[in-house]
Amino acid sequence: MEEIKKNNPVINWQITGEGKIVLLFVHGAFIDQSYWQNQVDYFSKNYTVVTIDLPGHGKSGKERIRWTIENFAEDVIFVVRELNLKNVILIGHSIAGDINLVAATSNPSPFIGFIGIDNFKNAATPLTPDYRQQADAIIDNIKTDFAATCEQYARVALLTPQTLPQVANHVIGDYRKALHPMGVEIIEESFNMDKLEARLLPNLQLTLHLINADYMPTNEEALKKYATNGYDLVEIKGTSHFPMLESPDELNRFLEQTINKIKIANTVA
Repeated sequence: MEEIKKNNPVINWQITGEGKIVLLFVHGAFIDQSYWQNQVDYFSKNYTVVTIDLPGHGKSGKERIRWTIENFAEDVIFVVRELNLKNVILIGHSIAGDINLVAATSNPSPFIGFIGIDNFKNAATPLTPDYRQQADAIIDNIKTDFAATCEQYARVALLTPQTLPQVANHVIGDYRKALHPMGVEIIEESFNMDKLEARLLPNLQLTLHLINADYMPTNEEALKKYATNGYDLVEIKGTSHFPMLESPDELNRFLEQTINKIKIANTVA
């Protein structure tokens, strides 16, 4: 793995394989690029595969005052520019869907495809009053009991009773030890993405390809309304929020199918 420095935070990155198309994998909150290892091993045979640790995660720097979606998007754009990446398919898990959305709409030229993994499930839609109350309680609790609240959030919202113990323990361990200032800010922001998504999804010049786990339904009416350049949804059955850990082979199969659709649309071999 190598590093580049953007202002203060050092960004840890890895390039594997070689190909005309670049697959840029961006992880979700509180985890790191190691979650993509099965995808790196599979796709690096035919593609240039780039993975990064977002600042505040993994081996990247932790020196930052504000931990916003826009700042993380700037990190993604910075990596693309510094590594001179072209023909990039953005692949983002969880909150990285919104990070990549900001990146792709503010600097569209390097990107030929956009794939979200278990995100945009209720795109551009405000939380219902019941969920708003629950979100506010999480936001309050995370400020006073960070590790325990992160664990509870992961158990209730992201994992399922069927999640294998080794996977659950892996995820919970990462959530409990996440960087506190980053975690507080990104959790609060994650519950307030509706306005940003409503503003930016119509500006996405690419088809919104989603590979979502079916443990929680995807609101397609919202996608029809806001993903005005089109969307494509496939569902992975029987996993929680982390299909790259629970069903990596199936995720790879769906990713390969989606990448092939993007290649056909862009006439890139």
